[in-house]
Amino acid sequence: MVQYYWGLLLFAGIIIHCSEALECYVCDNQEDNRGKCVTTIETCNYGEDVCLSEIRWGSTPYWQQGAFKQYYISKSCSTKEKCEKYRSSNMGSCTHISYEDWRCSECCKGDRCNYYIISKASFQRTTLFLLLLSCAISRLV
Repeated sequence: MVQYYWGLLLFAGIIIHCSEALECYVCDNQEDNRGKCVTTIETCNYGEDVCLSEIRWGSTPYWQQGAFKQYYISKSCSTKEKCEKYRSSNMGSCTHISYEDWRCSECCKGDRCNYYIISKASFQRTTLFLLLLSCAISRLV
């Protein structure tokens, strides 16, 4: 009888562990946020606790003068540490200037949270926060 309860407890633990797995949308270098980028879902591996989204604007890999520029969208599962490091490394090139190549990335937590791609809204919130912070500091000085 005791073995039955241990078996039941083990089974319940496995079910609970499996239900905690994060799900993210995944795609690689797609031209838009349709099709594969919003229909392909992956259950993340153990330890991958965030979804990573990247949007890139640039010319094709085999660059030539006057090359057509387009969006490249990629989504995947990631660890929080890896995602934040990647996001920080892209921060300098996240300009949204149409005549330059640029790359932005974002991390989010929650099942299928990376359905939408990065918008300028997150950058506007940061700018507003820094503006308010500088006003508050200037009043203290």
